[in-house]
Amino acid sequence: MKILVTGGAGFIGSNFIRHILRAEAGVEVVNLDALTYAGNLENLVDVEADSRYQFVRADLRDAETVDSVFAQHVPDAVLNFAAESHVDRSLHYGVEDFIATNIGGTQHVLDAVREHGVGRFVQVSTDEVYGSLGEQEMFSEFSPIAPNNPYAATKAGADFLVRAAQRSYGMHAIITRCSNNYGPYQFPEKLIPLMIGNALGDKPLPVYGDGLHVRDWIHVEDHCSAIHRVLQKGKSGEIYNIGSMHGISNLQVIRQLLAHLGKPESLITHVEDRPGHDRRYAMDAGKIRMELGWESAYPFEEGLKGTIDWYLENRAWLDNVRSGDYVKYYESMYSDR
Repeated sequence: MKILVTGGAGFIGSNFIRHILRAEAGVEVVNLDALTYAGNLENLVDVEADSRYQFVRADLRDAETVDSVFAQHVPDAVLNFAAESHVDRSLHYGVEDFIATNIGGTQHVLDAVREHGVGRFVQVSTDEVYGSLGEQEMFSEFSPIAPNNPYAATKAGADFLVRAAQRSYGMHAIITRCSNNYGPYQFPEKLIPLMIGNALGDKPLPVYGDGLHVRDWIHVEDHCSAIHRVLQKGKSGEIYNIGSMHGISNLQVIRQLLAHLGKPESLITHVEDRPGHDRRYAMDAGKIRMELGWESAYPFEEGLKGTIDWYLENRAWLDNVRSGDYVKYYESMYSDR
C-alpha cells in the first residue's frame, strides 16, 4: 500500500510516518509538506534512508501542484494532517493562512482524491470543533459543531467539506477528531514543550487565566495507533473521536512537569486569559474502542515523564527550533493547543 501523508514534517504527521513504517513492512509513504514554520525535516532524519519513504515539498494551497503529486505517486490512501494549527496564531496573526490551508487546501486534496480514484481518505481533525464543555459532559461524535476560535472554525469548515465529498460523490472518507496531543518533536509554541524550554532556562512559565482549563491529554503515539486502526478498519462516512478519557487542568500539567524537572513552582506566572478560551474538553472515545478495538497505551503521568526525558535528551533539537523569532514571541505567552 502506498500512503500519501500531508503535513508529514509536522509534529503528529512525522510521528505517524515513523509509526506506520515501523508497523507495516510493505507500506510506502509519500510525505507532502510545504515546510512552513512548524514543518521540520529534522523530525524525520531517522527515516530518510528508508527506501519506502519519499518527501515532496508542496503546498496544499496550490491545486495544480497537489494534482501533479497525486498523478506522479498514485497513492492508495491519503491521510490529511496538514493544517495551520495554533489557536493563538489564528487570533493574533490573522486567519487568512488558516482559511487558505485548512479549508482551501483540504478541498484541493479532496479534488485530487476524487480525480485520481484514491481508495481511502482520512481527515485528521480536532476536538476543538465541538467548542467548550460543562463540568460533567463529554464530546461524542453526535455533539454539535460549535467552534469558538478562528482555528477551530477553519477545521470545522474542512470537516464539512469532507462530509460533503463523501455524501455527494461516494468518496471513501473518514474524519477523526482527537484531543490534545503531546510527545516527542512537538513544536514549542505548544504548552508542554514551551514550558519545558522555559523551565530549563529558569524563565517564567506564563499561564492563561487561573490555569484551570481542562484538557484530555493523549500521547501522540496513541493518536497514531488510533489513526492507523481507522485507516485499516474505519467505515466510510464515519467520525471517530480519539482521546485518553483522562482530563487534567493546565496548572496540574505544569506542576507535574516542574516536579519532574526539579524546578520551583514560583516560575509559574498567571497572565491575562486568551480570548474565547474554551474551559473544558473531554472526549468520549467509546466508539473507536467498541467498533475498531483501539485502546490507548500511555497513562498520562508515564507519557509526560517520557516526553520530558525525550526533550532533555534532545536539547539540540529543542534549542534549534526555539531559536526562531516566532518561538521567541511565545516565551512570554502560553497556549494549550
